[in-house]
Amino acid sequence: MLCLGVFNRGAANLHSIAVLIKLDSPGPVFYRQTRVGLHSNSFKVWKFRSMVVNAAELQKRLEAMNETKDGILFKIKDDPRVTRVGKFIRRYSLDELPQIFNVLLGEMSLVGPRPLPLRDVEKFSKRHFIRQEVLPGITGLWQVSGRSDIDDFEHVLNLDVHYIENWSLWLDLKIILQTFQVVLRKTGAY
Repeated sequence: MLCLGVFNRGAANLHSIAVLIKLDSPGPVFYRQTRVGLHSNSFKVWKFRSMVVNAAELQKRLEAMNETKDGILFKIKDDPRVTRVGKFIRRYSLDELPQIFNVLLGEMSLVGPRPLPLRDVEKFSKRHFIRQEVLPGITGLWQVSGRSDIDDFEHVLNLDVHYIENWSLWLDLKIILQTFQVVLRKTGAY
């Protein structure tokens, strides 16, 4: 009975987020992007849409503002493509909640290296592909170690390698608990 109550509450919260997205800006509630996962297989990741509909086209004009040191990841602190509701759901990582569908489909795990877009994986060196040896996760060491504040992909890779080489159920539980703390404190969120 408790599980049913938790499920109903969770479904109501997801519905509320969907309504807010629709009221805030035109376009679909969900955003699906091709990401690279286990054994370099591509899949579509589910997210709540947090940006304007033409964000991918606008990114080409914003490439010069990329704040990552090595150019593998694309990040802008005050990204003009993010909607008002998008800022809120990103701050609390609520945009990631639909990825539970990817977990249920076996494409992702709760914990693991974050799946990256194809455009980022195309910039990988041979050493980076170790990330593709495990299922990607909704959260991982990268998220609990600074999230968007980490702007060096080599640092991200080192965290992912540490996770892969030291994996245990205890480590996954620790990361899940730390994820709640990081999200509530809004650490590294933008």
